[in-house]
Amino acid sequence: MGHEKGFLEKKRETAGYRPLEERIKDYREVEKMLPKEKLQEQGSRCMDCGVPFCHYACPVGNVIPDWNDLVFRGQWAKAVEVLSAANNFPEFTGRICPALCEAACVVGIADDPVTIRQNEIAIIEWGFQNGVIKPFIQENKTGKRVAVVGSGPAGMSCAQQLTRAGHDVTLFEADDKAGGILRYGIPDFKLEKWVIDRRLDLMKKEGLKIESNICVGKDYPAQRLLKSFDAICLAMGARQPRDLKVEGREFGGIHFAMDYLIHSNKRAGGMKIPEGALIDAKGKDVVVIGGGDTGADCVGTANRQGAKSVTQLEVLPKPPLCRTKDMPWPAYPKLLKTSSSHEEGCRRIWSVTTKKLTGSGGRVEKVHIAEVEFVPPKDKAGRPQMREIPGTETELKADLVILAMGFVHPVHVGLVKELGVAIGPSGNIYIENNFMTSVKKVFSAGDASRGASLAVWAMFDGRAAAKEIDRYLMGSTNLP
Repeated sequence: MGHEKGFLEKKRETAGYRPLEERIKDYREVEKMLPKEKLQEQGSRCMDCGVPFCHYACPVGNVIPDWNDLVFRGQWAKAVEVLSAANNFPEFTGRICPALCEAACVVGIADDPVTIRQNEIAIIEWGFQNGVIKPFIQENKTGKRVAVVGSGPAGMSCAQQLTRAGHDVTLFEADDKAGGILRYGIPDFKLEKWVIDRRLDLMKKEGLKIESNICVGKDYPAQRLLKSFDAICLAMGARQPRDLKVEGREFGGIHFAMDYLIHSNKRAGGMKIPEGALIDAKGKDVVVIGGGDTGADCVGTANRQGAKSVTQLEVLPKPPLCRTKDMPWPAYPKLLKTSSSHEEGCRRIWSVTTKKLTGSGGRVEKVHIAEVEFVPPKDKAGRPQMREIPGTETELKADLVILAMGFVHPVHVGLVKELGVAIGPSGNIYIENNFMTSVKKVFSAGDASRGASLAVWAMFDGRAAAKEIDRYLMGSTNLP
């Protein structure tokens, strides 16, 4: 700890967002960055705790006190080295991670936590801008071929680690470009796509082969994959969305969140969407069903497309503003989050269930909702039971409904079924502790086997799976 009184003398400071009236007109990243001097001040607030709970809370195990101290001291190149040792892609997590580390920050017990995520992105961007981030070329090749199916955060981290271990790695992507959910599921106003391209260019220079527009299991048969590669990692994510099984679901104008975001991201990237397939919120009353981050991304997207109104529905009660007794530190608290998208214009309604959807001429026109409450547990699992409150039914005008209720498991039709890998009780790909599936030499990482989760957890899984694949191929491993 370079400044033993930093957390006492300096208050938490963030850069905030670009002006609302400016950012609502474009898809550029909304978050600003503090100047270098301010970042060093924020780094000085880190206490380098005897037991750094931020490190414990970070899925990839970032050694946060170390690089915060280096930022404070102005040793940026060393900070890049320390940060990159644990995190393959700080430029992604620094933009989209919910900062589990900050929720566990010891300073946060009595004051505002250290600005960890903000310093993380500042470090890695300094590294790129100053030529410190360079491709790692492994001269000692193993002669082993590995296929990674899916180019999202799990697939990218797995592929990078295995390439750096000296293996011949091919990264398969079914869409036009690699990046998976980072490219097509995260709006540009949170993560501009040049950031992904910059990293992929480095990975290609390291020796990674990328095959896009290839749907493995359809364009590339599963049996061919098994014969052509020494090991395979399935990292295609959990893309099967949770549906809404109510009367009127068949009406036009009702879409899954991921379909909507993919269309928007492709349009923002200059790709053309066929006229009949275009999902556009311009001039419409939009209702987003689902109160999570994906739902918030849909809110921000609808506002940028010129929606007439945007309403977001959540079945759970409105979260508190601060920790309660059932959210003890350092566990990640379920607190009320108001994102930049919400600030841009959105009506939020909590504790409601969707009863039915009505419309005419084949198009949705109204969402019928009712208030709910959660009563004391009645089942053996101890889960609270949801109960509709009589007499609270109401309706919302809607000519575009976005279903953002999460994902249930990976898509089984196609590659998963062809390979014959075992499926767990929740519908995810079953893996052993070494990330291997029930089929020899076939591994899995990220949401496909973990279930829908955060990008940072997918990156952790990718790194961990790469280590086990390397061990499987070589008998031992030096990967971290």
